[in-house]
Amino acid sequence: MDPLADVFDLSRVSGAIMAQLIASEPWGVAVDPVPGAVFHAVVAGSCLLRMPGRAPQRLMPGDVVLLPTNTPHELVSSPDARTESLSQFDKDSRRTPDGDIVIQGPGAATRVLCAAYDYDHEVAHPLMSQLPPVLYVPAGMPGDDGGVAETLRLLALELGGRPPGSRAAVGRLIDVMLIHVMRAWLRLKDDETDGWLLALRDPTVAGAMNAIHQRPAEPWTLESLAREVSVSRATLARRFADVVGETPPEYLTRWRMDLAAQRLRDTDDTVGAIAAGVGYRSEYSFSRAFTRHRGIAPGRYRRHARARAIAAA
Repeated sequence: MDPLADVFDLSRVSGAIMAQLIASEPWGVAVDPVPGAVFHAVVAGSCLLRMPGRAPQRLMPGDVVLLPTNTPHELVSSPDARTESLSQFDKDSRRTPDGDIVIQGPGAATRVLCAAYDYDHEVAHPLMSQLPPVLYVPAGMPGDDGGVAETLRLLALELGGRPPGSRAAVGRLIDVMLIHVMRAWLRLKDDETDGWLLALRDPTVAGAMNAIHQRPAEPWTLESLAREVSVSRATLARRFADVVGETPPEYLTRWRMDLAAQRLRDTDDTVGAIAAGVGYRSEYSFSRAFTRHRGIAPGRYRRHARARAIAAA
């Protein structure tokens, strides 16, 4: 089992191109906050990433930045450049029929791929929330095994000529880019840094997480999980809490509730069947746990989720 893949699947992480920015100095773009995450990849030229409370970050060809929670930010040609809102370009001729943003100027040209990720906010999971505000992956960084650079090359190829099927290809490549950026970032993190994703590098903690993901209905206890990964209860409890930020029983409960929420939204399974599927012996005990965790009873959660889906459609 692969906990990272499980969470991607459960959270329905999906990416789509926001804009291909082709700009000649001077220029500046303020990216409008949207729910989810964004990434920017410099294909040619250079620019600065400007954010409140941070020194401007110079981005060179091949550099990629991921903002997991889309912190307000700007892409600019110089530290003192004035900006326009990204949405403003939809109102004038600088947005091409293909969706590119073209800013004419007398200076050097820069090309940036800008993409957005959405994910299911009903499935609360620290996939994005425990990441730093910015994940910076410079071209050729030691943590990148070539995946970031190769995915960026393919994205640029698809967007450059837009051959048949490019829209579908771009969407899938953007999803792949997110995984490669996270992998590269993880390889460079030191052992003193904690967080859910970094738990995947700890064999003991990752083993316990794998067991929970593989068999969520099993009546796991701290003792049985410790036996599963061949360590003492005290060792597992300490390492799991230090790295993940919660105890194994807390993680188990949250993962069960996430799985249950998905089934309540997406299937017609009875509450009793869902309760058994995530390890509860009675519908009553499951309903109490779900209500405590989500703040709403399972039946009401299902009705509200489906009403929201119909409204969104």
